[in-house]
Amino acid sequence: MARTRRAVRKMPPSETDRILALMDTVPTLDPFTPPTSSSSDGGMTRRGLLRAGVLTGGGLVAVAVAACAKPAGVGWTLGPTATSGTAAAVASPSAAPAATSGAATAAPSAAMSHAPTTSAAPTAADHDANAKAGVDRFLGGEAASYPIGNQPLEPRIENGVKVFEMTIDEIEHRIDAVLPPVKALGYNGMWPGPRLTVTQGDKVRAVFKNNLKESTGVHFHGQRLPNAMDGVPHITQEPIPAGGSFTYEFTAKTVGSHMYHSHHNATDQVGRGLLGAFIVEPADPAKRYDQLYGASQDIVWISNDTLGGFTINGRGFPATAPIVAKLGDKIVIRFMNEGQMTHPWHLHGVPMRVVARDGYPLGAAAFTCDTLGVNPGERWDVVIDCDEPGAWAFHCHILQHAEGMDGMYGMVTALVVQDAAAAVNLQRAGAPAFACVIPAKV
Repeated sequence: MARTRRAVRKMPPSETDRILALMDTVPTLDPFTPPTSSSSDGGMTRRGLLRAGVLTGGGLVAVAVAACAKPAGVGWTLGPTATSGTAAAVASPSAAPAATSGAATAAPSAAMSHAPTTSAAPTAADHDANAKAGVDRFLGGEAASYPIGNQPLEPRIENGVKVFEMTIDEIEHRIDAVLPPVKALGYNGMWPGPRLTVTQGDKVRAVFKNNLKESTGVHFHGQRLPNAMDGVPHITQEPIPAGGSFTYEFTAKTVGSHMYHSHHNATDQVGRGLLGAFIVEPADPAKRYDQLYGASQDIVWISNDTLGGFTINGRGFPATAPIVAKLGDKIVIRFMNEGQMTHPWHLHGVPMRVVARDGYPLGAAAFTCDTLGVNPGERWDVVIDCDEPGAWAFHCHILQHAEGMDGMYGMVTALVVQDAAAAVNLQRAGAPAFACVIPAKV
């Protein structure tokens, strides 16, 4: 500012005075200043509640990762507005007001506020009650209420070619059990789209039928492709018109974690759900994660931050499912950022070993961390040794993407490391049991 003022003072006095007066009226903006709120947890902390609940919940099984923020339509803000006495309304889906008819529309091009909401801060009692209500929904298995996207799609084989049949559809998508559905897009009617897995050297044919009322195109992000198959309308192909189809054919060359998504009106279409995972396994089985690291789970984690706010695999806390593993397991998580913001993923309790970036193994450059920033378009693969029992928070550490005046929301889930002996001891001690039955596939 001092340098700018010196430059301004070289102007004629009247002009200098006018500009300096204007500069002095401009407020200092700090978009990441957190809201003022109570840090009290009113007895049992959220982490303690999760630990007691999950370790005694015998119904917890291996699950998908899914987390998202509250959709707030056009002009949404990062944090949900705190309201006094709302805990009863969100304690369970059945207690919530009836959803409005039709789906809510959220335009990704709408102005977004990066500042916390300006509502008065809740009292400590309100915050604790609302936060606990969200945790209770999470532990109650709200994620099990919905069809899970990101499911493996088995190809059919035609003359040695792996063929994937895909549709591009308008869908109504639920972010959680309380909020009304949003008007979204999906491959094969789901967000994220089906998980496509092939082996290095496979010949691939992906046929996309466009059921939208608008044109589109599909790009296989991270793959080395023939130019005509790169999926950028007006550069390598004409747009796929409404009602039309396009067939992408290539040999899978680039090993690792990749994505497929729209590359036509992409801010809008990817933001509304046209995204999915494309995994190329190494031709050598010894280099695959189950054999290389002894991984018992291979989890795809796709983040987005447009329609519906801050999402992981199209859902949001409390409609997220914990990642559940047994003590001593090794698991792999493939982080994929399809959004427009960086998200630093932070895992409590145990570190992450980062082994690949954008599909390429890091080898001797692999490193260990507990917080990993993932930029838009990037993919990072991590290995986690589940050697500490308990329910460990797992969230974006831009705190306005994860927690607000009503407690946790958005990009939050948990890694649950089960210890059978500890669970039995807690049950004998009379700890509360939270059942959470989740589909086993990720």
